[in-house]
Amino acid sequence: VAPGGGQRRAGQGRRWRLSAPPKILLSGVCRKEEKEGEADKIVHEEKSEPSLICPPPRSRSYLPPEDIQSCLESHVKEIFGPSLPDNWQQTPLKENRLKYRLLAQLAAELGHTVPNSQLHLMCSAEDVLNFYSTPVKDASKFEELCAAELPPNLKITWEQ
Repeated sequence: VAPGGGQRRAGQGRRWRLSAPPKILLSGVCRKEEKEGEADKIVHEEKSEPSLICPPPRSRSYLPPEDIQSCLESHVKEIFGPSLPDNWQQTPLKENRLKYRLLAQLAAELGHTVPNSQLHLMCSAEDVLNFYSTPVKDASKFEELCAAELPPNLKITWEQ
């Protein structure tokens, strides 16, 4: 019989709440003491002017080869085989395994991959041809500013 006249079920004993002892760091300092000591310290940060350091060159530019259409056509015929429609550009990319093989081979050969955000747009061989026929200019805004004709009172120099 439990205190207060109620019945106790099996496995329901009194529950004790134990507080964990303070953690001791390897240095021997109690963690609670360390936190109190940190609160007393005031950290003064020096503000420095931001430096303009030339960013590293990026290599995402892409210039399509002259024979991109014949290159893509040969890959499509190799991967899709006899199931091609009369116009190879209308070949649907419904089967993910074949779509992956095509895009992976083209990415390896051309050094230019279809971004994840555009994979769902590649529904036919024509979509892939349009993607790989589009040149990509990879200049940052800073590089464009440096190359642009600036007013005489404005000059951009990079720290090396």
